[in-house]
Amino acid sequence: MKQYFNLFDFTQKVNYRTEVLAGLTVAMTMIPESLSFAILAGFPPLVGLYAAFIMGLVTAIFGGRPGMVSGGAGATVIVLIALMKSNGLEYVFAAVALAGVIQILIGLFKLGKFIRLVPQPVMFGFVNGLAIIIFMSQLEQFKTIVNGESVWLSGSPMYIMLGLVALTIAIVILLPKVTKAVPSSLVAIIVVFGLVLGLGIDTKTVADIASVSGGFPPFHIPDITLSFETLKIIFPYALIMASVGLTEGLLTLNLVDEMTGTKGSGNRECIAQGSANILNGFFFGMGGCPMIAQTLVNLSAGSRARLSGIVAALAILVIILFGAPVIELLPIAALVGVMIMVAIGTFEWISFKIINKMPKHDIFVGVLVAIITILLHNLALAVLIGVIISALVFAWESAKRIRARKYIDDKGIKHYEIYGPLFFGSTTAFAEKFDVLDDPEEVIVDFKESKITDMSAIDAVNKLTERYAKVGKKIHLRHLSADCRQLLHDADKVIDINIIEDPTYKVAAN
Repeated sequence: MKQYFNLFDFTQKVNYRTEVLAGLTVAMTMIPESLSFAILAGFPPLVGLYAAFIMGLVTAIFGGRPGMVSGGAGATVIVLIALMKSNGLEYVFAAVALAGVIQILIGLFKLGKFIRLVPQPVMFGFVNGLAIIIFMSQLEQFKTIVNGESVWLSGSPMYIMLGLVALTIAIVILLPKVTKAVPSSLVAIIVVFGLVLGLGIDTKTVADIASVSGGFPPFHIPDITLSFETLKIIFPYALIMASVGLTEGLLTLNLVDEMTGTKGSGNRECIAQGSANILNGFFFGMGGCPMIAQTLVNLSAGSRARLSGIVAALAILVIILFGAPVIELLPIAALVGVMIMVAIGTFEWISFKIINKMPKHDIFVGVLVAIITILLHNLALAVLIGVIISALVFAWESAKRIRARKYIDDKGIKHYEIYGPLFFGSTTAFAEKFDVLDDPEEVIVDFKESKITDMSAIDAVNKLTERYAKVGKKIHLRHLSADCRQLLHDADKVIDINIIEDPTYKVAAN
């Protein structure tokens, strides 16, 4: 019988068994990844595990939505590598804490909503690029260190590794067809673990990456000089880390919203992530953000509540304190197999099905974002470039939509009925619609089917009135907003504004 318990969310039913099993599965996949990222950045290995515990626990309880998993993510760690090399670990802790402060401020000022500005092609490119990164990162596990250099495995070690990975993938794929009572990824890890131990198979284990044994995260005030010079050093890194973390976090939240058909809170996630990073800075952690791969492992294991994230974080702490000797024997092949399946599940395969129906510029944006994500591993930069290009394309396409229907009525008055948005991109086309010199003495310009969206548009209307005023012709402007009327300084006897008043018409920018 299912047991349910409302934990920190009184509208959410929690399947106790599923959440616990999902949390354990997430912990197993997060440990080697956190260790790898810490070692990559030159941090002590435990700094990565402490980050996984602190980020996971705080965001699981207070984060923007159930089901998301946070930890010591590579996206934020990569930002700090240069600071580590130039100034050392103490400056890293200070930058992580400052990044947390920035993230909290973004959440308090409710700026998380700007994730809505990310177009779908950018999301496709981001997710597909991330899936490829997850897959490619697993290839590193097929290497070993020889004389200080990383070389590919060969012979029996390679065949054993490939066989165990294939077995893991087979279990993950086939078990759900038999039963969904337990997460298939957790079963795969346990089966491969038991097989390796039982048969004494010599293969790469977690211990080959680093030791995971340690104590409770110690309180530690970063040993830095409090001065403006120090702030100048750490602030750029803190700002970039905060931006990268929130970008990846809010995109992950968006992705989970789509997968689960529910709605999370971006601003709450900003505050939770910032609080966790502040704690990281003072408790020997390298900081982090939501991790899409582990989140997808969590969701695929059936989790839909906060309990799994809490279990994962506490499991990591228990492993640090007591379980290291066992976890260090865990075959890397089992974890690689699970992460490969996560990469396959992350990839938006539907993007191939609809690619022939997408506009060419959307295809270009999606591919570009994926390439930048893969090559630079900078998710924030990839998304930013994608959003900018999408915005420019939108502006260009919208600029083409300005139209003017022209006719002369039985009184000899020429009418211009404007259609389409009038903004900075369409002002030139708008001005070209009018034949000031050849128009009759009286002209009516109607903006009922047009929206004046920015200051450039208002200025374009103002210049139009000046052109007619110079040749002594009378122009009537219909359906103008109050904003335009205030700025049309030439609206005197020559210009008759708003023959037909429309109090509901507003400038779109308002």
